Amino acid sequence: MNEERMEAIRTLAAEKGISPETLMGALADALESAYKRLPGAYEYAWATIDPVSGEMRVTAQELDEEGTPFGPELDVTPDQDTLGRIAAQTFKQVMMQRLREVDREMKYEEYAGREGDIVTGIIQQTDARYTLLDLGRVEALLPQAEQVPYERPENNSRLKAYIVEVRKTAKGPQIVVSRTHPGLIKRLFELEVPEIADGIVEIKACAREPGHRTKIAVWSNDQNVDPVGACVGARGARVRMVVNELRGEKIDIVPFSEDLPDFVAKALQPAKVKEVRIHEDTGTAEVIVPDYQLSLAIGKEGQNARLAARLTGWRVDIKSETQLAEEESYQNADEWAQGEWVVDPETGEQVWVPADEGDAMIDGDGDGDGDGDGDADADAPVGEAGEAADPSEVADDGSSDDQAGAIADEHAEAPAEGADEVVPEAEPEPEGSAEGADEPA
Repeated sequence: MNEERMEAIRTLAAEKGISPETLMGALADALESAYKRLPGAYEYAWATIDPVSGEMRVTAQELDEEGTPFGPELDVTPDQDTLGRIAAQTFKQVMMQRLREVDREMKYEEYAGREGDIVTGIIQQTDARYTLLDLGRVEALLPQAEQVPYERPENNSRLKAYIVEVRKTAKGPQIVVSRTHPGLIKRLFELEVPEIADGIVEIKACAREPGHRTKIAVWSNDQNVDPVGACVGARGARVRMVVNELRGEKIDIVPFSEDLPDFVAKALQPAKVKEVRIHEDTGTAEVIVPDYQLSLAIGKEGQNARLAARLTGWRVDIKSETQLAEEESYQNADEWAQGEWVVDPETGEQVWVPADEGDAMIDGDGDGDGDGDGDADADAPVGEAGEAADPSEVADDGSSDDQAGAIADEHAEAPAEGADEVVPEAEPEPEGSAEGADEPA
């Protein structure tokens, strides 16, 4: 009987994928629970199973008033007829519960250390909230936020996903996977490129916009191995496998460089960069490109520039050669800001004439005085204190506007006190006349 029991234990353990010792522990717990359901059972009792013979025993002890066991250990093992229907049902329920707990624990331990790994599953169910992937013994949860936009996987189709988190719940392990994580790109290349799996080629950085475009920077630890060529493969076979798994997402592979300007220039491929200027104080990389390469460097809706900034970790400011020339022409504004506006006699328009010395006289209203108020102050009357007289200031004795205007005209025509009077020059005499000559008869 014991040999048959041990054979059944080993067969059941192999079927459940657990060890015989674990299964015997579950049997002992079930037997103990079944015994305590019997009438007249001891309160303090425990069950044991011999690992060699498979013999099952239940041992009990008496308890004192304080709940401490005392006295000899008693063998209270029930036989099959003594258990009864209720105890047998309890034995079955506890046994199945313990097996489920052991199975959940084993599944959790199997995937707990695999965060950051890639798994292949079969799509079981898809709705607006999440997608379920069957990984074999467990199911993985693919939330809507971790799915690629506009990607509609079909049921019963295979899908590779990246393990983001493994949670331990009462119903078993919950595995959360992602299709948008940048780590998915690295794991897919590790599967397709042996040099990456061996550590010869490394993926230094990765920037991705799921469903549209991805940029990766690769580095080779062996001078004889081209990192870009190793990832691309013969006729693009290796990278094509990754693109197919990502449903046609474009992938740019650029070589990594420790020289930051060179790395930024390569990150903007396929655009051709003329010059890169690094501003460490602002964390900005100023990129100069030819005029015909400006739109290519920026990319559709700025996608190429965004991915290059994420790949390098620097803010990328792209300018064309024409834009750079215009900015440099305005950098030395103080050198040409001094001068005055003069009227071009040919066109009648005001032209700015720089001056080597003196303050800048910028005429914004065209009156030539440089104050921008639209009033010419050259002929303004001067008061006793040397200030311009305002015709609008009228005495408080009720004089009218006409009187104020007359006063302003009088001040304007009168010469300043102490000024010399201007004497008109005498007109020259006509030729042929001599002073004191007699008049003709």
